Amino acid sequence: MPFTERVLAQLTLVRFREFIREPEALFWVFVFPILLAAGLGIAFRNRPPEVLNIAATTPELARSLAGEKLLRVDQLPQAEAEEALRVGKVALVAGPGTNGAVIYAYDPTNPEGRTARMLADGAVERAAGRADPVASTDRLLDQPGSRYIDFLIPGLVGMNLMGSAMWGIGFTIVDARRKKLIKRMVATPMPRHYYLLSFILSRLCLLVVEVGVVLGFGALVFHVPVRGPFTGLAVLCVLGSMLFCSLGLLTASRVQTIEAASGLMNAVMMPMWICSGVFFSAQRFPDAVQPLIKALPLTAVIDALRASMLQGAGLAQVAPQIAVMGAWLVVCFGLALKLFRWR
Repeated sequence: MPFTERVLAQLTLVRFREFIREPEALFWVFVFPILLAAGLGIAFRNRPPEVLNIAATTPELARSLAGEKLLRVDQLPQAEAEEALRVGKVALVAGPGTNGAVIYAYDPTNPEGRTARMLADGAVERAAGRADPVASTDRLLDQPGSRYIDFLIPGLVGMNLMGSAMWGIGFTIVDARRKKLIKRMVATPMPRHYYLLSFILSRLCLLVVEVGVVLGFGALVFHVPVRGPFTGLAVLCVLGSMLFCSLGLLTASRVQTIEAASGLMNAVMMPMWICSGVFFSAQRFPDAVQPLIKALPLTAVIDALRASMLQGAGLAQVAPQIAVMGAWLVVCFGLALKLFRWR
């Protein structure tokens, strides 16, 4: 082989070796697409038709709707039925109208509401024999608390807490270790746990801006409600931020390069991006993995935020989620303090 061709061949091999030796390149090219395809494939897998929860305000309507197998009908008083619709417990409320008509109350932006309306109307028509169709009218709702945007905003807040804490802390620590800054700090009388705590405190100072921007945008533009007490919401945000700060400290505790930190943090956050219910309900995953999903820190944070914002839950009502967050916080910070590489 001529010299120039050997040079080209060797340079090409060097490029391959450089690619193989970069953990983040391997992650994004090979691992990320597989994880994303697997997670979304399981979440949106083929499965039997979903049974929708609806409410009927009279016994007659409840009996008529009971003939539809894809509907789970609860007979509720009018006020209780409308409250269940507002918080998303039911997709539709069927009530009596004038002259034997049926009024269907639902959110037209909710696909489940539109499907429930079609199924309910068919069930009522069949119960009436279809020879003399039952008149029906729609009462379209666009109430804050039952829309997709209301579901999405708490998920984005939780994802923002995780991303800002882990990326902000992980990269800063790895960069300081790479520049030998941590080694110099160890030579001072500085208590070592103060160095780690300083990262958590700095993130807490930015918490108001990080959470306020997302919540403010949702409230001003889409009128997303915050029904729970602001003090409870603040406690959940602070606890969630401290949790992810501790997880970021643990992830970066022994990493030497920016590339390795990027790959490791992506590997930690990827399962939570897919499974924790940021963009779609975590209930789409099989029942067998639900305990594992509930144990993920981001799942606990998002579930607690949604309960507080949309259902008005206090801290006592989200105690299980707080317990999960507290356990992750204590374990992650303890391990980070023990495993942290100072040189």
